[in-house]
Amino acid sequence: MVGKKSGKALLREEGLERTDNNLDLTTWPQVNMINQKNYYTEFLKRDDQFLAYRTQAEEARNRMVREARDKDRALAQGVHTEGTTDVADEGAVDETTVAIGSKEAYASKLIILHVGSQNLRIGLGTDALPKSVPMVIARKWKENESEEDGGEPRPKRQKVDGVIPADAYPEKWFGDDFANQYQTMCSELRTRMRTNKRRVLPNSKELVINYNRRTPPEIISEHNDSNRIEWTEIPTNPKDAPDFLTGQAALRIPEESNPRYKLFWPIQHGTFNEKDYFDRNQLYHDISKIFEEAFRTQLGITKPKDLANFNCVFIIPDLYERIYVTIMLDILIRDLGLGKVCLQQESLSATFGAGYSSSCIVDIGAQKTSICCVDEGLCIEESRINLKMGGADVTETFIKMMLFDHFPYADMNLKRRYDFLLAEELKQNFCSMDESSVTVQTLDFYLRASGQDTRKYFFKTYDETMLSPMGFFKPAIFDHSYKLERRRKVIPRSVDLYDGAPNDPLSNAQLMVIESAAGKSPSVNGTQESSNSLAVNSTPSRSQQYSLLSRLNDVEVTPRSSVAGSPGPEGTPNPDQDTPAGGDTGGSLTFRDPVLEKTKQAEERDKTLPIMSIDQAILESLSQGARGDDRKLRDFFGGIMLIGGGSKTPGLATFLENRLRELRPFYGKEILVGPPPRELDPQVLVWKGGSVFGKLSSSGNDSWISRAEYDMLGNRLLVNKCMFAW
Repeated sequence: MVGKKSGKALLREEGLERTDNNLDLTTWPQVNMINQKNYYTEFLKRDDQFLAYRTQAEEARNRMVREARDKDRALAQGVHTEGTTDVADEGAVDETTVAIGSKEAYASKLIILHVGSQNLRIGLGTDALPKSVPMVIARKWKENESEEDGGEPRPKRQKVDGVIPADAYPEKWFGDDFANQYQTMCSELRTRMRTNKRRVLPNSKELVINYNRRTPPEIISEHNDSNRIEWTEIPTNPKDAPDFLTGQAALRIPEESNPRYKLFWPIQHGTFNEKDYFDRNQLYHDISKIFEEAFRTQLGITKPKDLANFNCVFIIPDLYERIYVTIMLDILIRDLGLGKVCLQQESLSATFGAGYSSSCIVDIGAQKTSICCVDEGLCIEESRINLKMGGADVTETFIKMMLFDHFPYADMNLKRRYDFLLAEELKQNFCSMDESSVTVQTLDFYLRASGQDTRKYFFKTYDETMLSPMGFFKPAIFDHSYKLERRRKVIPRSVDLYDGAPNDPLSNAQLMVIESAAGKSPSVNGTQESSNSLAVNSTPSRSQQYSLLSRLNDVEVTPRSSVAGSPGPEGTPNPDQDTPAGGDTGGSLTFRDPVLEKTKQAEERDKTLPIMSIDQAILESLSQGARGDDRKLRDFFGGIMLIGGGSKTPGLATFLENRLRELRPFYGKEILVGPPPRELDPQVLVWKGGSVFGKLSSSGNDSWISRAEYDMLGNRLLVNKCMFAW
């Protein structure tokens, strides 16, 4: 019988005995387990751990050192040159001089950019007013814009029995819908004028039509025209012709040029133009070229490398699209090479320019109208509204009404460059919202086209000059058929980095506008007429739970319990999914995907054009901006400011003020609609506010994005750099 072996013998025989010298297997330090009961970390808990804040602190420290060095140098020079002068007094004078000089030097290196759908406002911080440059680029093309689509004119003439009616029947050019709306607006205006004791002639329309129909133009030879236009000269050799032209030179290219040029407007309705572009890189390149040429021609910056020494304040819409902001920032910093860029919202810049602390800003641009309440230096998020209509719609409607009434220049086509400029001139000279101007007037204009003799036309107008800007209050008269073409076909919408859900900002006021445009009966006037609304799917806020205008209209505002059940957590079965009678589910359940639901809601919103009468939109914005505070609502009613090129229509502010008083008679004394103070041009007020904001001291302005920071973190910096919630 074999005896039992000891443990050591087994280890030795089996080869399991340890034979090393107790040395560690590696020199890598071993980390002990964390005590889960009490441990502490400072990761991302101090400002100096963020690159944005750390860079700002370093710049402030370097600036203090530089200013101290400059002060010492100034004191030393003062003592050396003025031996008997008091050192303290001389130092104080030199310090003030150095400070003023440094501010002027800083402002001379500051660029303010305000991009619009039709014009670009650009200037330096030392400029009192900006330069206006058409936001357009002309490129070599096989045909110009007026020759596309078979030469179809704009406004579009509708065909009857396959052909466009002759010049003798212009009332059939735009269809029965436009004719009925136009006649209805004419009748309403006559009724309103009779109510206001205005004289109305019964045969005014017949006088206008008969005069326009039989009045031929006068021909003026070119050498007798003192105000002839200098057209852009194109070299006779097509190979020597430039590849592109920008600004005013692009609008003055002759239509029959060789080679042909086509105009491209990269910004449309306040965002990127996806209707005329099929390549996003071409769109970005055109914007970059327009900026670069504006820097060279308007600011005198001829060398691109010099832009690294300039800072730029870029003004963005209040209700912006994230992809628009990030792409513009990338163009300014990486493509153009600017040193620093700061983002500022339009309405906030308007209050900076006007010197107001609280106001309701109504910005009527060429192709969009934005409304926003600003309170104590911040845009109230839920009050932001972006309407896709503006002064360009007024221009087109004015021309349609004039053609309807037998305008003598029946061949007007807004796709032609000289006709487009002529239409803008006619609108600015003759359109008015003042009822006293609604009389039969005899007017004239000059038609100047390249290679043709100047023609002087005489025509009469009656109510067309007032009914066309009346479209702001009756937007159905505008043509909206093309405004959603190719939407999201070239540039996709912005999505969240983590879950892929759409993350563009959206306000309660904008949701009400979309619901109204979609015919879902929103609470535009304060009364909720339908429970089926897109606002139910948005994040609830205090402004949704309590509406001031609802209280004004004696509507019960006490929150009630919802009839529908609360939604279950993610991954739970859908309670609305019914099981077929007698059917077997087989254990399969329908799950809700919150990202998919948000995407579907965003797609549904994109199918609806946000359009609403401007007076109703202002009331909706005010109700969301006041948040149930009656005192704040009265302050906003007394601080409505009209800005933008569309606001320069004579009588618009008075007409809007009367409409608001009719809708809210209890606030008749508080309602005040006015232009910018100190006789500032409403077109440049936003740019002026951006200039004021950009010249603030860097210690109080931490929103500058430098090239080094952007190269390291990209647009993730915007979370820490924007003064608004990104």
